[in-house]
Amino acid sequence: MRWAGWGDPAHAVELPDAVTALLEQALGVRRPQRAPARPGDIELPPPALSPRILDALTAAVGADHVHTDRDARLRHTRGRSTPDLLKLRAGDATDAPDAVVLPGGHEEVLAVLRACTEHRVAVVPFGGGTSVVGGLAPRSTGFAGVVALDLRRLDRLVAVDPESRTATLEPGLRAPRAEELLGAHGLTLGHYPQSYEYASIGGFAATRSSGQASAGYGRFDSLVVGLRVATPRGTLDLGRAPASAAGPDLRQLFLGSEGALGVITAVTVRVRPAPTRREYEGWRFASFAEGLAALRRLAQDGPLPTVLRLSDEAETAVGLARPTELGELGQADGCLMITGYEGPVTARRAEAAVVLRDLGGEPLGTEPGEDWARGRFHAPYLRDALLDAGALVETLETATYWSALPKLYEAVRGTLTRTLTEQGTPPLVLCHVSHVYPAGASLYFTVVAAQAADPVEQWWRAKAAASDAIVAAGGTITHHHAVGTDHRAWLAAEIGDLGVEVLRGVKASLDPAGVLNPGVLIP
Repeated sequence: MRWAGWGDPAHAVELPDAVTALLEQALGVRRPQRAPARPGDIELPPPALSPRILDALTAAVGADHVHTDRDARLRHTRGRSTPDLLKLRAGDATDAPDAVVLPGGHEEVLAVLRACTEHRVAVVPFGGGTSVVGGLAPRSTGFAGVVALDLRRLDRLVAVDPESRTATLEPGLRAPRAEELLGAHGLTLGHYPQSYEYASIGGFAATRSSGQASAGYGRFDSLVVGLRVATPRGTLDLGRAPASAAGPDLRQLFLGSEGALGVITAVTVRVRPAPTRREYEGWRFASFAEGLAALRRLAQDGPLPTVLRLSDEAETAVGLARPTELGELGQADGCLMITGYEGPVTARRAEAAVVLRDLGGEPLGTEPGEDWARGRFHAPYLRDALLDAGALVETLETATYWSALPKLYEAVRGTLTRTLTEQGTPPLVLCHVSHVYPAGASLYFTVVAAQAADPVEQWWRAKAAASDAIVAAGGTITHHHAVGTDHRAWLAAEIGDLGVEVLRGVKASLDPAGVLNPGVLIP
């Protein structure tokens, strides 16, 4: 990971002059007067951990796996949201952990948690570092320090059960490596979120991740059949059978718990035979409403593609359906739908084509689909290039039932437009449906505007207003990005005060000292 950006520096992109000129003309974007800070320019607060605490951590994992050096601390500061990067680019690393600790197994994780509980040190479980909702920026007040618990050494494929088609993976496995190891057995997990190249298995579980092929494979939480969790009180092994009536499903407590209730040290998931064919294609619909009707028809009555997504008119016109490109507004009309098929594809693709044609879809062939597939992990690189040019660019997502989707779409889109315009930076607001279900779908918004004098505050005001609009329209505050600190203030509006009280009670039982990711998830 780039220290203040996304991914491999070799894959960074530069905006063409024509796009830079378009941003200036259409949105008033100006290149920042001040260059981004360099790593050597940033002053980190001195590590707060006492020698006694460092000795306890060393006893837990060994001296080679406790790091307090500048580079390790800087690279574990926050996640990869636009505000996270803007703060780093401005030289602000005040949230840097005091140490980075790398356990080598479940027992070492337990030992670290015992030491941190004894000395009241906050613990932030760290996987791929790809959080975009403040999930890696805990509250540090009242603690003797903050430790980033980097799980990269827990990176094994522990077991494969080909008869049951399950596999047990450790949480530090990055998604591409997990697919490689499963591929050696002829299997796949099929989970491909936009963060795929850097995110970890543990992170997928802890945030209820949803991949781009979720229409075919399901959300990550639907794939999980077993968990092993380390807590300050001890170990939980959950998932004796694929389904059970033995009380509430405790696995669901930890799926989406964001490290606030325990540290996931093993995940058992359903896997499938790796597909031999993948095909993607594009369809055009005259309007977003017509495209939504087609999505709903496929989601409810089939046949369901493996990948199914729909860009609104603005996103289609600007070219963000192809994540490596930006085009001029107005170069395309209507809405672009991407469909993808894996495995035996011919019959299902032909059946879906009949449905889509009957509902007004115009086939565009395989080129738009293949373009999307080639660039589907590259949008964060484009985000970095836009930040370099002086644009504010960020995303947010939500979901609701089909009957409420048009109202939610208009409410969020209108609120973002109004709030940013009132700040003097009229935005371009783009949207696509990223995931579908029989009962509803998600909406994924991308916002581009000129950066104000304080772009972090600029975005926060817009995001807060949009979050209020989501709640008022009956949507969920997050579909797959998780709660973190960014959405925490709205959690009670979604689950109720009693629901928050239940979470607090669970945390008090599992983590009496409150050291696990404090201030994240639970209000």
